Amino acid sequence: MRNYKDTLNLPNTGFSMKANLKEKEPKRIEWWEKNRIYFKNLEKRKNGPVFILHDGPPYSNGHIHLGTALNKVLKDILVKYKSLKGYYAPYIPGWDNHGMPIEMEVMKQNKELKNLHERAEKLKDNGIKIKIREECRKFAGKWVNIQKEEFRRLGVLGEWDNPYLTMDRRYEARELEVLADFVEKGYVYRGFMPIHWCPRCRTTLAMAEIEYKDKESPSLWFRMEPVKGDFDALVWTTTPWTIISNVALAVHPDFDYVVVETEMGKFLLAEGLLEANKELLGWKNVEVVKKFKGRELEGLEFKHPFYDRISPVILADFVTLEDGTGIVHIAPGHGKEDFEVGREYNLPVISPVDENGRFTEEARPFTGLNTEEASSKVVEVLKENGKFVHLTEILHSYPHCWRCKGPLIFRATHQWFLSVDHNSLREKALGEIKKVKWHPEEGENRIYASVKERPDWVISRQRTWGVHIPSLRCKKCGHTILSPEVIRNLALKVKEESSDAWLKYDVQEFLPEDFKCPKCGGLEFNKDYDILDVWFDSGISYIVVSEERELRWPSDVYLEGSDQHRGWFNASLMLGTGHKGSAPYRVVITHGWVVDEQGRAMHKSLGNVIKPEEIISKYGADVLRLWISHSDYTEDVRLGPEILARIVDSYRKIRNTFRFMLGNLYDFDPEKDPVDYDKLFPQDKYILLRWEETKKKVDEFYNTYYFHKVYHTLFNFIVVDLSSFYLDILKDRLYTWGKNSTGRRAAQTVIY
Repeated sequence: MRNYKDTLNLPNTGFSMKANLKEKEPKRIEWWEKNRIYFKNLEKRKNGPVFILHDGPPYSNGHIHLGTALNKVLKDILVKYKSLKGYYAPYIPGWDNHGMPIEMEVMKQNKELKNLHERAEKLKDNGIKIKIREECRKFAGKWVNIQKEEFRRLGVLGEWDNPYLTMDRRYEARELEVLADFVEKGYVYRGFMPIHWCPRCRTTLAMAEIEYKDKESPSLWFRMEPVKGDFDALVWTTTPWTIISNVALAVHPDFDYVVVETEMGKFLLAEGLLEANKELLGWKNVEVVKKFKGRELEGLEFKHPFYDRISPVILADFVTLEDGTGIVHIAPGHGKEDFEVGREYNLPVISPVDENGRFTEEARPFTGLNTEEASSKVVEVLKENGKFVHLTEILHSYPHCWRCKGPLIFRATHQWFLSVDHNSLREKALGEIKKVKWHPEEGENRIYASVKERPDWVISRQRTWGVHIPSLRCKKCGHTILSPEVIRNLALKVKEESSDAWLKYDVQEFLPEDFKCPKCGGLEFNKDYDILDVWFDSGISYIVVSEERELRWPSDVYLEGSDQHRGWFNASLMLGTGHKGSAPYRVVITHGWVVDEQGRAMHKSLGNVIKPEEIISKYGADVLRLWISHSDYTEDVRLGPEILARIVDSYRKIRNTFRFMLGNLYDFDPEKDPVDYDKLFPQDKYILLRWEETKKKVDEFYNTYYFHKVYHTLFNFIVVDLSSFYLDILKDRLYTWGKNSTGRRAAQTVIY
């Protein structure tokens, strides 16, 4: 019997049925590296238009997670697309290496080093600090190498052997030069004011390092007696420990205030909050005996509830009728608004809290207590002296440290600040925001509001691992000096060695000739050891990279998570505008968080954490990349077993379609077998038309950064137009027509 199979032109291909990605991908990556594919691409396109995506530096202290993978693959998609379109598109990865998390992790792993660190702080032992910094540098370098291989395994192409590192001595030196420029232009000043302080990490925090979470706090009503008069002020606070530093009471100038006779005595409070307080405090018999406008109360004096000092009434617009009594206790040492209004009234700044969050000798009888313990003690003292009125609990949004997750306090300290209003920097930055394309568009509103409302930037930190701010303290008069010349002299040393230079060398190494204290003329100085905020480190990244790699300013794209409107985008904008005169980016793209299939954040406690390596080891990096491609990254991106199963199924459909097409080209010679367009069948011309329409849409979606629409457009074409329709009706022509027939060759021409 004749074998009819032999009469058919059946597909034949070396393209395997199974992908075996986990085995094949590492070999493919090795081949890319060995054959320098990234550099050959750049060389081929060196005369083409330029496209620069500047890499926001991930932190070098742990394995990558799904959010990091999402970020790097989105960047890789965009850079590779531009490269395929003929652009010269270098990708220079970077890492953020300094800062508290690495320092704390090194201490955690090395108890002896932790003990040495505490000794170094007390003895000002720079040798110990250098040892700690060496360990931090090793730790950061180790994780750079680990993450580098993890990013390579994702299939990301770039200059992996020549990244930028914020701990590189050339980078650190350039950072100091930028700092010197800002100092010279008058942006940097020394200030004593309340800032967010973490008593566990013992350092100040930048705006972008603060997380707001709900916290239960005491809600306290207390009374303050008048210096003259017959009514007490009814005062409310959620931070009883700050009463220790109280120096005034604030009322709103336009609110109505009343004096009421109650079973507890006479009280002054806002009329708009009388009913709420009457109910809360259980007042049955209430008589209004006097009425004032807030502004009429200015200058009245009340006695501090337990110290021998006077608290005058001042006017403040931030007083509200939402909670409390309409009378706000003012402690300029422990609150930004308190400090600002205190400056207007020339109030003293009292802040008797040390770096560990404990009260000092100045605050007896609360010395040695932390703020929570002091709050309880304050309530006791108020009860003892008859000033206590009422105590309950309140759940409210409260600032927490992004690293240790503990609650923060406001504490007045001496810090270095970068003024965001000097030389109209804020206004210039707001103007630059309008010139940038933001994707998604709501990103513009987020960063605009952030820049418009941001306070001056606290650029100093009280830690060991970072770039030192080389300020000097005059031995004769105690004046603190930050000199551009000293900073630049340090930069020269740092460029040769590292930022350890400030610890290694005597202060005389950095002083210009004939340098003297501008205040008293003193000639001898001590060094200070604050370091720069890590957001200053990373905020200058494109300044450094563009200069070192001879890339144009500004870059084309920054692409990071949506939290960076307050962080890296913000810092880069302020530093770029102040130093170079413009934003460092033309387009800013932001993505959401990776969440589980129910939209919940991934946490160990929920058991819903998925690691990139788990997906790669089971399915391969291409499946992970396909999930990223298919997801609308402008929102939170969901992932779980069911979603992964659908992605794997989609991958198989795409692969099987490619395999079918390759299998039917086994005898097609593109040099001699193609058929002219006018000899193609109507179905052939139709699918080519659909393909041109699809390509046009794909280009449009790439250029507008809707990568998920690229995926869905292509997938729909492959599965519906190509596989289910066109390739299905081709089988007869491909399998049964003569090998060299016009109909079969026409089909192969279109497939090819």
